[in-house]
Amino acid sequence: MRKTLLLAAVAAMALGAGPALAKKQLVIVVKGLDNPFFEAIHQGCEKWNKENASSEYECFYTGPASTSDEAGEAQIVQDMLSKPDTAAMAISPSNAPLIAQTIKSANPSIPIMTVDADLAKEDAALRKTYLGTDNYLMGKKIGEYIKKAKPNGGTICTIEGNPAADNILRRAQGMRDALSGKEGLAALAGEGGWTEVAGCPVFTNDDGAKGVQAMTDILAANPKLDAFGIMGGWPLFGAPQPYRDLFKPMADKIAKNEFVIGAADTIGDEVAIAKEGLVTALVGQRPFEMGYKAPSVMLDLIGNKKVDDPVFTGLDECTKETADTCIQK
Repeated sequence: MRKTLLLAAVAAMALGAGPALAKKQLVIVVKGLDNPFFEAIHQGCEKWNKENASSEYECFYTGPASTSDEAGEAQIVQDMLSKPDTAAMAISPSNAPLIAQTIKSANPSIPIMTVDADLAKEDAALRKTYLGTDNYLMGKKIGEYIKKAKPNGGTICTIEGNPAADNILRRAQGMRDALSGKEGLAALAGEGGWTEVAGCPVFTNDDGAKGVQAMTDILAANPKLDAFGIMGGWPLFGAPQPYRDLFKPMADKIAKNEFVIGAADTIGDEVAIAKEGLVTALVGQRPFEMGYKAPSVMLDLIGNKKVDDPVFTGLDECTKETADTCIQK
């Protein structure tokens, strides 16, 4: 009887200890789980967990199934902020104003930061810091590659993602500034020799196949188009074969800089596509590094330590000539 009571007491203690042993969550909410860019962030998060297995905190990665589900991301942010084990949160806002409103409504007491994409400048006070790419610089570098290839200018179409994604808008602005030599132009109409054609920019909601179809349509409507500026690598990594099918007939023109394509990111098939000569230049982010660093930054914020704002993760630049060595190891 005494042995039975002892076992019952041990079992009760074990059950009681369960909730106390549950780890506090360092939550990363991304735009969508269907995007390989965000999967790289996930892998960085998981590496942090493996290296910090004894920590009382764990990195928890989540997001809506589709990058086009802006409301779904906002709902996940709201739900995770209501959980008592959420200790801090890093958000990649698909719709920056919507996420800002969600944060305002939740009025969280835990540290909030952004990763990969930031809130708009007027809402920056809602988060402690931004970790990720210098998106303006990224767009500027894309523009510099395009301008170097065609110094006399020409006609161009910009391919963008979500019209409310702050990171993409900053890249597009950086590209326009580099091409025009001026700052802050909303569209190019001959400045620096560059003109954006009718129907552009095209917003694809981060959908690769939609991006390739948009470029197909733009080329059909503008057979003398000189360049594409692609602000996210969705057409290349999201629909690599349709992208190849579209631009293989133009490989010789791309090689001679008669047609120029500057694109963001260096994930999936993108570097292989550069090696094949089907893109002029790639300017890539470092999503794995974002996912790996985010938990440590969140812990610093929890501990009220000084954290820089922003925290930039650097860029990789790839061309056909540098494709074998361009990615940071």
